[in-house]
Amino acid sequence: MADLKDLFTAVVEMQEDAAMALTRSYLEQGVPALEIFGCYQSALEEIGKRFEQQIYFIPELIMSGEMMKAGAAILKPSMAEQGAGTQGDGGNKLGKILMATVQGDIHDIGKNIATMMLELNGMQVKDIGVDVPSDTIIQEAVDSEADVIGLSGLLTLAFDPMKSVIEKLKEKGLRDKIKVIIGGGQMDEQVCKYVGADAFVTDAVEGVNIVKGWLQG
Repeated sequence: MADLKDLFTAVVEMQEDAAMALTRSYLEQGVPALEIFGCYQSALEEIGKRFEQQIYFIPELIMSGEMMKAGAAILKPSMAEQGAGTQGDGGNKLGKILMATVQGDIHDIGKNIATMMLELNGMQVKDIGVDVPSDTIIQEAVDSEADVIGLSGLLTLAFDPMKSVIEKLKEKGLRDKIKVIIGGGQMDEQVCKYVGADAFVTDAVEGVNIVKGWLQG
């Protein structure tokens, strides 16, 4: 793996011009786009920690999100090429996925990348944005006939809204019909059990593999 410490630092320190220049430079050097994106994910986790420690505030979160979108725009063509051989056969979609960042959280970087990678792997994805109430997520899942709900959240305050979504699925008798995967830097087995999700991920690639396994199983 390449040493991407300078890119990590540029993102964490909100040095957008430097981060974009480094992103292009590493791509030109042949560093895999997914590896570069992994550096962005790590940087966003660090920014999330600084937010929770009240070192960073909402403006930094918003700026980091914009930086990630700009970086993803640079990386997307290469990521598409790397995922070109994994799409569904004949253009048929493997399944329907609903993606959302839960209420109280505005992080969307990991969600956006996961959405892009799920699409590259032949899935039909509907992304309904950030800070989405549980009831809205449930209604959108019903309306879009989702097979899987992907819930994103970087902060610990995302745990209870995620749990609320799953409880509401149970209330409506939908829990056995819809798989739920949670994602974000703070997710682990303990959180997954608390929330009641089917799986957790801290990495978009791993999430794609899990969802593909469910839909192809």
